[in-house]
Amino acid sequence: MKTAVMDSLSPSSPAKAADKKTLRIGIVLLDQFTLTAFAGFLDVLRLASDHGGQSRQILINWTVMSVDGLPRRSSAGTLHSELTDIESNGDFDYIAICGGNSYTSTHLSKRLSSWLVKNYETGVTLVGLCTGTFAIGHAGLLRQHTVCVHWNVLSEFERQFPDVLCRLDHLFIDSGRLITCAGSTAAIDLALYLLNRHFGQDKAHQALRHMMLFSIRPARLPQAHFYIDLENVADIRIHKAIHYIEQRIDDLPAVTEVADHVGVSARQLERLFKKSLNMSPAALQRMLRLQYGKWRLSNTRDSITSIALGCGFSDNSHFSREFKALFGMSPRVFRQTHMGEEGGVQKTAWKVPFPNHA
Repeated sequence: MKTAVMDSLSPSSPAKAADKKTLRIGIVLLDQFTLTAFAGFLDVLRLASDHGGQSRQILINWTVMSVDGLPRRSSAGTLHSELTDIESNGDFDYIAICGGNSYTSTHLSKRLSSWLVKNYETGVTLVGLCTGTFAIGHAGLLRQHTVCVHWNVLSEFERQFPDVLCRLDHLFIDSGRLITCAGSTAAIDLALYLLNRHFGQDKAHQALRHMMLFSIRPARLPQAHFYIDLENVADIRIHKAIHYIEQRIDDLPAVTEVADHVGVSARQLERLFKKSLNMSPAALQRMLRLQYGKWRLSNTRDSITSIALGCGFSDNSHFSREFKALFGMSPRVFRQTHMGEEGGVQKTAWKVPFPNHA
């Protein structure tokens, strides 16, 4: 039975000034690690560790490592060379594993797995940044936990760890001895959460001001992803086409481009969609854009016009007509209906329902 997710919006009571102690954090870089996740997480710690953002390791000590102490190249191609071996360090409060594009690799490090298990058993809290959660999973430490990963790797995560409950309706999840994060800029929010937990809001806001940010996003902010339920669709070509469209929601490809990706003609793709989904590729793309608009209405303060244009519609009127046709109410009414009592916003559904087949 999996453990309940701790309320990541209400961290443990911040330490009083007299109780503050140096926080010790180890960061392990995996092959092709994500730069944003690593740099964002570390910069928050750096900016709060000292007074005035001078980067001295006073309140927080951090050590950046690799499994063998050798350099690691990021997914952007840059090389990070000043690393130490994981075995030459210890006595951490947290160990953050920062992954990236190597999550599909079958060449797993038994040395890393055993080191993670040893630290976990001695009371260290593990943090999965981006696809670093995969490495924790291969160490056998995800059991009994609910985890969060980036929407882009959800299918692969479910394939590798079918028995682990994974959620996309969070930027990060604190389940006690394990904290998992979607990665990218969500790593900044996670680091701010740790500052608030251990040193209080003042330190978290110190980092915010230096990074020219204005607020800490809540852990329970859902990721902007809308997946298609293909459980009853057997045709692998449909799966391949829809996955391609999902990846390109901000830059929707032409039907001919999707067909080329799948290896069929545009006319054949239209027939496949009609047979399996009872809709055209263009209709499915429009549905995804409307779901994206629905998410922005629920989770941002952007104007409806800005949302309409950002979702690829020609103007507000076009967006409103299509939105009402799919969801039964105008964007304005939907936003008013889904506002929280205290002015907050609520998350929308994640699964895109297909119309009933004729």
